[in-house]
Parts: sequence; C-alpha cells; structure tokens
Amino acid sequence: MIDLHSHILPGIDDGARSLDISLEMARLAVADGIHTMACTPHIYPGLYMNDAPGIARARDALQAELDARGIALRLVSGADVHLVPGLLTGLREGRIPTLNGSHYVLLEPPHDIAPPRFEESVFQLVVAGYTPVITHPERLIWIETHYPVFVQMIQQGAWMQVTAGALTGLFGPDAPYWGEKFLGEGHTHILATDAHS
Repeated sequence: MIDLHSHILPGIDDGARSLDISLEMARLAVADGIHTMACTPHIYPGLYMNDAPGIARARDALQAELDARGIALRLVSGADVHLVPGLLTGLREGRIPTLNGSHYVLLEPPHDIAPPRFEESVFQLVVAGYTPVITHPERLIWIETHYPVFVQMIQQGAWMQVTAGALTGLFGPDAPYWGEKFLGEGHTHILATDAHS
C-alpha cells in the first residue's frame, strides 16, 4: 500500500515530536503493509512555516535513518497545505510541494468554518493544472451544511481523501457517518492514515 498523507517527519509540525516516534510510526506502517509513505507536514503561514526544500531535507534525513535501521519504507515529499493567499504562486514557484512532484496537492480546509469562496479557490487550482486533494472532509464541522459543495468540487476536478481512522470512530460520532457517505456515494478517491503519532 501507499499512504499519501502522514505527519511522520519529526519536529516540524504537530505530527511526530521526535525521531523515535517517527521510527515507530514507520515500523507500524511497514507492519500494516505500507511500502511508500508521503511525508506531508502542514504548511500554514504563521504557524507551520514549512516549504518544499525544508520538507525534502527532513525527508532525506529520515529516509537515511530508516535505511540505516533496515526499515523498508520509502518516503516521498508532499505537504498538507492550508488554503491561504499565495498558494497558487507558491506551487508554481516550487516553494509548496505537490505529492511526489506530481500535479496532486493535498489541500486542508479549516476545521471549524467554511472559508469564503472555497469552491472558487479550488477551481482555480484545477484550471491551473493541479488536482486538489481535499483532506478529511468527513471531519469538518461544517460538512453537514456543505456536502453538496464537495460533490460539486469533485465534478469540477477535485479529489477527496477520507481518513481511515474516521471510519472506525477515532474522530467522534459524526466522522464515521460522513466518511461512509463519501465512500458509499463514490466520492472518495483516497483513503489515508493522516498519521500524527
């Protein structure tokens, strides 16, 4: 399996706090059948000031540690990007990484409130040649009133990523319902761990 959303890189966002935690996450991933994992730390100006070169350096350092310990996990780069001004420019200039250099980009909406012109912003990414992968829509507090908007964004070219743990109740009682709805109606393109620890 390939896991396209994880926070395995140590000490650069709210994911793994240490190298030891990163190594244990890697061991668990391999035991679960994952052979390739995208390192996708948050990029959120003012909070997580990550960029493509820094993420690549952190990925290379962790890959070296995995290789030295014989942990058979291949790491690739990406980011869990918040919808902020300058996102498209950052992608074009290479400061914001796509998934392993592809045209797919993980896009994380705000958890508590629908951002203004969200659908329009996502469509602008599509028009620019990117495929926005909306992360964990099933966990958003505002999904109940905006589910049709997500369906419309899929029709315009966006993808949806559901978090595996949401389906098992890890994120409360509402997330399994919406996760199953996305899956059952054929609106899920990716299942990922979004592992933080």
